[in-house]
Amino acid sequence: MSNEKYPVLEVKGLSISFDQYDGTFTKKDLSTVKNINIRVGEGELVAIVGASGSGKSLLAHAILGILPYNASYKGDLKYMGEELTPERQKELRGSEIVLVPQSVAYLDPLMKTGKQLALGKSARLDGGKTSAKEKISGLFKRYNLPERTSELYPFELSGGMARRILISSAVMENPKLVIADEPTPGLNIEVAKQVISHFREMADDGAGVLLITHDLELALECADRIVVFRDGETIDEVRPADFEKVSTGEDVFMHPYTKELYKSMPKNWEEK
Repeated sequence: MSNEKYPVLEVKGLSISFDQYDGTFTKKDLSTVKNINIRVGEGELVAIVGASGSGKSLLAHAILGILPYNASYKGDLKYMGEELTPERQKELRGSEIVLVPQSVAYLDPLMKTGKQLALGKSARLDGGKTSAKEKISGLFKRYNLPERTSELYPFELSGGMARRILISSAVMENPKLVIADEPTPGLNIEVAKQVISHFREMADDGAGVLLITHDLELALECADRIVVFRDGETIDEVRPADFEKVSTGEDVFMHPYTKELYKSMPKNWEEK
């Protein structure tokens, strides 16, 4: 029997280009993403790793339908087995498909965090079973945030607390697909690991989680599969256990770039 999870998200042959005009007002297409293929199943955390500019965030924006006005894409995007059209993106964005952004600047600096979490939410969630206030209280307990956090403004939060507020906002309505776009910048390693563990919990609770990161070490802590991007293309897909085989000399990677990523991790630096 296959161990593959039911696909929440399927991306096949995705390419993204931008319209640009040169000095003679001639329009040309600038292709930045050329061939991306990825699959995220229910209850699965898939990490995308790669250098800056490899197309990781553009993939997230394409899935959410928030690419810049001068961008266009080709390829297949499917959510729960059906085509992810612009109409479906608009309908599902913020409810079934959510983004945990890279920057805490997404939080409104002039609004208390509790009010931000409840903003735009119906009086009762989970099919009328739970009030927004009860949901927020439960999330604060889950993510180890004091109850008084509701009365704090974003500037009064630590970096780790702000990240947990962003996560709380994303899971208010029990999404089926969570996209985390570089969710740990500026955090020390212990806080970063704590934040990453929350995404693992979401997957264990049944959501499909797409984690975008440049930090392979963090990805190895939580991912079921790791997809490697380079220059706008999917070049490799491996499981965390495969990386352990490298130390034995076993050649498990399809692409040399994946090996270099692994060797660049501090724990693998050799004394010269």
